[in-house]
Amino acid sequence: MPAQPHHRTDHDLVPLHDAAEHFHVSIKTLRRRISDGTITGYRIGRLVRVDLDDVEASLLHEIPAVRSAF
Repeated sequence: MPAQPHHRTDHDLVPLHDAAEHFHVSIKTLRRRISDGTITGYRIGRLVRVDLDDVEASLLHEIPAVRSAF
């Protein structure tokens, strides 16, 4: 019997609308990120869901502070 691919089971999957609202981005932005592979989208029937942790890790980036030389 061939090995089954391992799938995570600890996803917090939410609709695109909820994720977009949570992170203050558009649904279109999330769809673009799913399309370019930055975020993993999950299809459940006709519905598309994303994992909030994945979206956070992919979209949120710390901006380094600029220190003045004075």
